[in-house]
Amino acid sequence: MGGKFSKKRRNNLKYNDSARLAAMTMFSVNEVEALYVLYKRLGSCIVDDGLIHKEEFQHALLGKNRKPNLFVDRVFNLFDLKRNGVIEFEEFVQSLSVFHPNTPKSDKISFVFKLYDLRHTGYIEREEVKEMLLAILKESDLILSEDVVEAIIEKTFTEADSKHDGRIDQDEWKMFVEKNPSLLKFMTLPYLKDVSAAFPSFLVHTEVPDSA
Repeated sequence: MGGKFSKKRRNNLKYNDSARLAAMTMFSVNEVEALYVLYKRLGSCIVDDGLIHKEEFQHALLGKNRKPNLFVDRVFNLFDLKRNGVIEFEEFVQSLSVFHPNTPKSDKISFVFKLYDLRHTGYIEREEVKEMLLAILKESDLILSEDVVEAIIEKTFTEADSKHDGRIDQDEWKMFVEKNPSLLKFMTLPYLKDVSAAFPSFLVHTEVPDSA
């Protein structure tokens, strides 16, 4: 059923699909339908084919005047569950559900672990932490000296790498996040509690770019 939201289905969403996705996620049927409206808007802002391409995802998060970065690229890849280069509607709903306020903390911890595990080894290594940290700083327009960046990485591994093997496994990561809950702050989007009442703020940039 991988083509459930393919070309034949791009212009409508049947109730049984909404109900199925609602049962799989933290969203109600009405909220799934509201997300479908958002999905169609985002999926046609650059390439009008009803699917969310990476450039559309980046454009929605960063705006047309911002350069893509590793952080946004990683989030896109985690949304793209089928690894086919686009985000289909079912993937969109399932992935957004991780950011719902009522989603179990363990799911959020797992998502962030995957975000940092750039090389898909099942571990977070120093270079991966540095790459992600630099990407986040860039997106936040923050500039830190190399010494400060290295100090942050050293502190992270001093606290998290309890096995002292130079890498952080999933159990160590869970313990580290439990002690540092602010690491999950960006993983909860309050407006997802009632998406049928308000569109997600990151969609304000989905207007068609001037170059389109």
